[in-house]
Amino acid sequence: MRNFLSSYFWWTYERGSFHYDVMVTLVLLFLFLSPRFIDFKDRPVETVALYSSEVLVKEAGQSDGNPRFLYQIRADMPGGPQPSQSEVERQHAILRVVEPISGEVTLERYEPVLDSHGKIVAYNAWVVR
Repeated sequence: MRNFLSSYFWWTYERGSFHYDVMVTLVLLFLFLSPRFIDFKDRPVETVALYSSEVLVKEAGQSDGNPRFLYQIRADMPGGPQPSQSEVERQHAILRVVEPISGEVTLERYEPVLDSHGKIVAYNAWVVR
């Protein structure tokens, strides 16, 4: 029994043999079935623009037949929304950044994007054309 398990552990069987096929099957079963039963805690990372002058744009569906987009604007962008601004000033700053990119839009809503320390690093703004 020890030699049998040792042969499996060290993968010593010839290619094309029954035991080799069993080992390959076990590896494939682990690869395809383990994500269903094991939580590897892998989640998509929230993307934030790397540079303050960048704006990320993502499609966000439709609103009454009009296209909706998600704009992510960094909080350190010159002329962009700042945490110290009032609600109205922040909305105007978001539109000031978005409208040169996509033309006249309607701001539906926005929300801050926080880093792991709770600091505002960007704003997500949903707009409709």
